[in-house]
Amino acid sequence: MARLCRTVQHYSLTLTLTVLLSCPALGKKKLYIGALFPMSGGWPGGQACLPAARMALDVVNKRTDILPDYELELIYYDSMCDPGEATKLLYDLLYTEPIKIVLMPGCSSVSTLVAEASRMWNLIVLSYGSSSPALSNRQRFPTFFRTHPSATLHNPTRVQLFQKWKWTKIATIQQTTEVFTSTVDDLEVRVKEAGIEISVRQSFLTDPAVAVKNLKRQDARIIVGLFYETEARKVFCEVYKEKLYGKKYVWFLIGWYADNWFKIKDPSINCTTEQMTEAVEGHVTTEIVMLNPETVRGASNLTSQEFIAQLMSKLGGKNPEETGGFQEAPLAYDAVWALALALNKTVGPLKAKGYQLEDFNYNNKDITAEIYRALNTSSFEGISGHVVFDAQGSRMAWTLIEQLQGGSYKKIGYYDSTKGNLSWYGNDRWIGSRPPADQTVVIEEFRYLSQKIFVSISVFAGLGILLGFVCLTFNVYNSNVRYIQNSQPYLNNMTAVGCIMALAAVFPLGIDGLHVHRRQFPVICQFRLWLLGLGFSLAYGSMFTKIWWVHTVFTKKDEKKDKSKKFTKEAPKGDLDVLIQPLLEHCSSEKMNTWLGVVYGYKGLLLLLGIFLAYETKSISTEKINDHRAVGMAIYNVAVLCMITAPVTMILSSQQDASFAFASLAIVFSVYITLVVLFIPKMRRLITRGEWQSDAQETTKTGSSTNNNDEEKSRHLERENRELQKIIEEKEERVSELRNQLSERQALRSRRRASILTNQNYSSSSNTIPYRDPRSLAPPPGYPTSISDIPPIPLSFGNSSSLYQPDSQISRNNYHTSHLQLLYK
Repeated sequence: MARLCRTVQHYSLTLTLTVLLSCPALGKKKLYIGALFPMSGGWPGGQACLPAARMALDVVNKRTDILPDYELELIYYDSMCDPGEATKLLYDLLYTEPIKIVLMPGCSSVSTLVAEASRMWNLIVLSYGSSSPALSNRQRFPTFFRTHPSATLHNPTRVQLFQKWKWTKIATIQQTTEVFTSTVDDLEVRVKEAGIEISVRQSFLTDPAVAVKNLKRQDARIIVGLFYETEARKVFCEVYKEKLYGKKYVWFLIGWYADNWFKIKDPSINCTTEQMTEAVEGHVTTEIVMLNPETVRGASNLTSQEFIAQLMSKLGGKNPEETGGFQEAPLAYDAVWALALALNKTVGPLKAKGYQLEDFNYNNKDITAEIYRALNTSSFEGISGHVVFDAQGSRMAWTLIEQLQGGSYKKIGYYDSTKGNLSWYGNDRWIGSRPPADQTVVIEEFRYLSQKIFVSISVFAGLGILLGFVCLTFNVYNSNVRYIQNSQPYLNNMTAVGCIMALAAVFPLGIDGLHVHRRQFPVICQFRLWLLGLGFSLAYGSMFTKIWWVHTVFTKKDEKKDKSKKFTKEAPKGDLDVLIQPLLEHCSSEKMNTWLGVVYGYKGLLLLLGIFLAYETKSISTEKINDHRAVGMAIYNVAVLCMITAPVTMILSSQQDASFAFASLAIVFSVYITLVVLFIPKMRRLITRGEWQSDAQETTKTGSSTNNNDEEKSRHLERENRELQKIIEEKEERVSELRNQLSERQALRSRRRASILTNQNYSSSSNTIPYRDPRSLAPPPGYPTSISDIPPIPLSFGNSSSLYQPDSQISRNNYHTSHLQLLYK
């Protein structure tokens, strides 16, 4: 009898699977369920889902409170997860007796076909393994329900993770099937609403090599992969080849693969298990919670742990990781329970309308409407959790978030899409490696001055300070020596003090947050500014004063009258997807640009004026300041170094070592050159010549001073002599011009005189001219002959002769020789 009660018929096109729990059940009316379980293909989910459905039928048919007058019987075929094969099997189910009250397909591609066709037969379709978002279209699939949540249920979880880790750009790679295409479309809508961009979207049919290369080429970091398990192995083999894995990348995959899917030998790929393990390490999966994590007894009076134990026994010791559909088995179990509870709920309403479940046929819409209404309001605790359907007939469930760590999946959180709650393990932190960003992370890091550079330059600065004190002491001690007195010793003292202060500014210039607290840093900034500013003012100001005095005293005003303007990021060592943004401690203020403009402006003008004065006085020799040429050389040096250093240090402000080295070395070199040029010659002269006497003791040695005065007077006389010679040359040129004019006029007058005499001869008969003795016209002895003594010209020529009257008074004889004597004196 037991054997009669439990008859199993496998892989038959016409035979049915009848589950008889006891002999009294033989009198029950049978309701037939037509099912398609994929035992092979892209998703062989029937391997575990079929035993789970049988387990549910066993319990339902045994219960007296659920469909007491009916017995559910399962008729199933192997669809191989192939729509073409499923089409033939669907028509076998529909046109072969007995009539099926409900259809239960598995794969999304098969469910799409069955759900779209079933409306023509008024059949309710209840799927246990379909995740395609396209199946949520109520107008296209009006009678479709599923205990497997839609694949779009992963998308709210993914968006929550993107927002939690502040990612703004993602990429997708998908297999070109409807389930994955519609999932990506839904994801694109959701991320756009969240302000996130899908920057790269790739797809492939069978070979993902080109798609993976495009992800690498476009620098994709956060990648959502949507493909079946067999294609996942192909994808990650290419990922390994392109090095598109590691801490720079995060892969989001579907969580319903087998736990060891990447270790399964696949002849379609040429990567080793070790390479695949390396490539998939760290990826994140979002998986619908298909097994209730809590120990509760639901409608079946089984806990999830008890269900798994019974399922394992049904599988006969098969490895769950190698059994297709093992994770979805609770969904198949709850699908049978959802159907049984819905049918049980329709018994009363149908009886009121004069119908019974066994009256169902493919033309009766009333019974179909009651079954639809009962499923749409389903709500019970199942093995997979709380079972409830949304308006599109899709299961609403929790999402499990896992990460592959060390070759095994670790749970890191849950997301409840009904309430929008995201809960975490490990105190709300990333478990495992740090999640990389969708773009390079910038880590701010303080960069301090190199200690070797600071110490090296500080040694030179210290030696320069020592040299400055030596020069200052020497100058003060020998201030009574005439040679030192002639170099303005007080100004020299100011120069030495200014050089010492400028060198002392090198030390605070190299102090940063490594040596002092940040609160003390503004004090250091003020200290270095005052030291350097005062040092420059004293040193350069004293030299400028000297050169100004020399220029003012020895440059004539007449001659002046005659002469008539954010740190580059650094890549760290190692495989870290970060860039280091250096943070430099520098002195600044709210009006920094204004103050720099003012300071650089007036000090720059002083430098330029100092260069001009040094050039103007380079040939001057004076006893009052006998080292002004050395001062000019020092001014050249300081001006050139300052004009180079100021802009260069501003350009190198982001490089603390180079900026400090350049500024400090400029200070050191300018101070060294200034001290050497101004003080070393004085020391050498006093040491070699022994001129150590004071001014009171040096009264007998005035010869040198006298010689200096004579030399100065001689230069002055030579300059005056050159001026007089120039005047003489100009006068001689004028005399020569006058002589030429006089000769021409005398010749002209001679010709005119001859003409006058001729005219007199013709007119002698009518006009008698009185006779004059030429001697009466001669000038007194010792006086030159005047042109005015020439006989008068006739009236007819008076006008023409008057043209020459003013010049007639100038002649070679009336040019006084005393003037020439004075010129050549």
